[in-house]
Amino acid sequence: MCWYCGSPVLDETIGRSLRCAGCGKDLRVCRNCRFYLPGSRGDCSESGAEAPAEKDRANFCDWFSLDPKFRKPTAGQQKDRDKASAARSAFDNLFN
Repeated sequence: MCWYCGSPVLDETIGRSLRCAGCGKDLRVCRNCRFYLPGSRGDCSESGAEAPAEKDRANFCDWFSLDPKFRKPTAGQQKDRDKASAARSAFDNLFN
């Protein structure tokens, strides 16, 4: 399932060039990985991984493994993302 829009992923193996059919975002990204842990070193719980700077862009990480929670489609969570985006924008505006 896509980390961004919740669309189901039909392919079992997620290659670097695979994109979501629903929103066009990359699928082999840190945010789709079971080791993704915001706040930890490099936002990755795997100590041997060299975490890329952009967590929502395709990468070549050898440790990538699709997070089990993303195996069930949850399309329709746009409202939660919009709320989080609005909160992030409000926080950023405090410093401008």
